[in-house]
Amino acid sequence: MAVTAQMVKELREKTGAGMMDCKKALTETDGDMDKAIDFLREKGIAKAANKSDRIAAEGISAIEVNGNEAVIFEVNSETDFVAKNEGFLNLTRELGSHLLKNKPASIEEALEQKMDNGSSVQEHINTAIAKIGEKLTLRRFSVATKTDNDAFGAYLHMGGRIGVLTVLEGTTDESVAKDIAMHIAAVNPKYVDRSAVTEEEIAREREVLTQQALNEGKPENIVAKMVEGRLGKFFEDICLLDQSFVKDPDQKVRKFVESKGATVKNFVRYEVGEGIEKRQDNFAEEVMNQVNK
Repeated sequence: MAVTAQMVKELREKTGAGMMDCKKALTETDGDMDKAIDFLREKGIAKAANKSDRIAAEGISAIEVNGNEAVIFEVNSETDFVAKNEGFLNLTRELGSHLLKNKPASIEEALEQKMDNGSSVQEHINTAIAKIGEKLTLRRFSVATKTDNDAFGAYLHMGGRIGVLTVLEGTTDESVAKDIAMHIAAVNPKYVDRSAVTEEEIAREREVLTQQALNEGKPENIVAKMVEGRLGKFFEDICLLDQSFVKDPDQKVRKFVESKGATVKNFVRYEVGEGIEKRQDNFAEEVMNQVNK
């Protein structure tokens, strides 16, 4: 039986699955709508689609390292309980291995790539969703490379609640790189150094600080000098190398790194769920709503 666009549209509306998945299901079942729905459910696709409006803001960040290549990534679940589930952890390891091996350029490309079992990454995640019963998502990742003369610093805090991957050039001492990663996990800088801060951001901060000083009633002739002093504190807050090293607050991170003959090339810091608007459940209200139905 020929599969029409209208049939695909109808199946998509009934299951929430993607267009290509619906077309494949109808083709495999010779256009039988009920069998196509069962086909999608068996693949975990329809069940996954039904959870698409849920909020997955828990989960873990993880890091995979293989020689001179590494990847840091975040996989989300709906609850912290599931984030500790062995099935979820297995999925995370499988995704990490795939990302490191295939190095996709984007999440979209990653989800379409084939895994060793022949299914796409998205299909593999959907299968896990069907088994685990929660919405799961591969949210983001970053691949890093180094040379034999450099070091990766990999650090996971609170079982992956925060993950940091650093690349230090000029040293092969992984303990030094890990110390920097631990500092980044604790202090959360935005940039390596001042050169990475945009002129627009500096100008905006200078404008705010100038207005603050004027509002404090400071004389205009000393405001500019005060602002430059306060800008130094601004850079300390956001720039890694300007910060006091957490393991030795008497020296700056820059001095510690230089004492090891190294430089910080870059870093990536993921905190699980950051930027995701979490749903606040009122369980008492939910129970009462069920009772009153």
